[in-house]
Amino acid sequence: MTRAALLPALAAALVLAVLAPTASAAPGMRIGIADDGITQRTPELAAKVIPEWKATGMDSARVLVIWSYVAPGSDRTTRPTGFDPANPNDPQYNWAPVDQVVDLLVAQGIDPILNVTGYIPFWGSLEPNLRRNRYRPDPAQFAVFAKAVAQRYAGRVSRYILWNEPNLVDWLQPQNECTGGRCTPVAPHMYRDIARLAVPALKAGDPGAQVYGPALASKGDAPTKVNVRTRPLSFLRAMGCVDTKLRRDRTSKRCKGFQPATLDGIAYHPHSTTFAPNRGYTNKDDANLADYARLIKTIDGVQKAGGLVNGQGATRKFDLHYDEFGYQTNPPDALLGVTTAQQASWLQWSAYAAYTQPRVRTLIQYLWRDDGINTRVAAEKYGGWQSGLYFFDGNPKPARKSFPNPFWVDLPRGRTTATVWGQVRPGGATQVTVQKGSGSAFSTLRSVTTDAQGYFRFPTTVTRKTSFRFRYAGADGKTVTSSSVTVAPVKAKPARR
Repeated sequence: MTRAALLPALAAALVLAVLAPTASAAPGMRIGIADDGITQRTPELAAKVIPEWKATGMDSARVLVIWSYVAPGSDRTTRPTGFDPANPNDPQYNWAPVDQVVDLLVAQGIDPILNVTGYIPFWGSLEPNLRRNRYRPDPAQFAVFAKAVAQRYAGRVSRYILWNEPNLVDWLQPQNECTGGRCTPVAPHMYRDIARLAVPALKAGDPGAQVYGPALASKGDAPTKVNVRTRPLSFLRAMGCVDTKLRRDRTSKRCKGFQPATLDGIAYHPHSTTFAPNRGYTNKDDANLADYARLIKTIDGVQKAGGLVNGQGATRKFDLHYDEFGYQTNPPDALLGVTTAQQASWLQWSAYAAYTQPRVRTLIQYLWRDDGINTRVAAEKYGGWQSGLYFFDGNPKPARKSFPNPFWVDLPRGRTTATVWGQVRPGGATQVTVQKGSGSAFSTLRSVTTDAQGYFRFPTTVTRKTSFRFRYAGADGKTVTSSSVTVAPVKAKPARR
């Protein structure tokens, strides 16, 4: 995720969406972490931190495999002499940072998910002489690299993500083609061309692997320039050559002779910026965590129109994998941060919300530790991400304490029946005691045993302001107490006449 993905029009009017519990929750939603700052840019921390990830409840970890970082001669316009990109054992490849993190993750029993993506070496562009590392990647050459990645890590990795945020100029250019003041999307069609070659290549290198995509950022802009962010739902429609009514569209030059891409699941980044987890984005083509319904509607519509094929079965609907989600905090981010207390609370609320979204299978926290503040360039002061469970200096935020045992009580407006939900990470059957009370006085409400993933959920009646929490015996035998959640019935809004 990049800063450009998150500069919302905060002055715009906002639409409030309610995340009520659904009839069926996502079975076995896996929890993960993504922090390449630790795993690759400061590898000396990885050996220390990754065991803590396991203890904190991480099932998975997303790891970027960036083409220009691994392949040689990234600043050359021609491929280095003697380099064989089809050979994953070619000595000119630099696999060391990825090797280290994959080995550490596997040793801890954490499932690595490799995000194979640009930046691209200059020689990997269709126009290499422009010397731009995000511009028009050559699908054929990228597919060769993707297969080499899969061959290298087959047996240790079974899930891959194709590209990172291709709807952002920070990862793929150009986003649009503009003529006579009118701009039409280009990036979605480039992504489709890449996917049509790279997905089979990944599976050829690692038979049985699953490949997800396109890992879109949750917010974009109006297509007024060549390089502005593309709104995610617009991207999905253009990628599948369907119109705004989700009907097949073969009228544009880039959709003639259309052939769809195949994916095994949809990767997506439902960041909500400074919005609470139940507050959706205003623009109908943006989609954050609260906009699950319209995201799913678009995905299903594109699939039904033949614009995207599910590799797990032609008629099977796509599962969702939230491979990046988090809230930045203030401090340190004074522009797009929420308070540390809000982060701790909203991450728990968000985990509950994702759990109730029936097709969500993965939720990955981004980051573990904040990126540093840029003290040299004022305009880029908050250019990184400050969504970690730790500050950059290593001090924990409140969210670090609550992350292993998220807890939420959902009481919809106008009702007295609440849903009590929680999880003990990293999973396994655990006896928990849910308590209710007022102030500091708590009494037992119910004792329950969590399921195999550590989840529990049950209804309870709430007629007045009540606080809830749960307790269980930790691995060291000491009692662990979750955060407290306080709810009170609120009358339904009167019907309009």
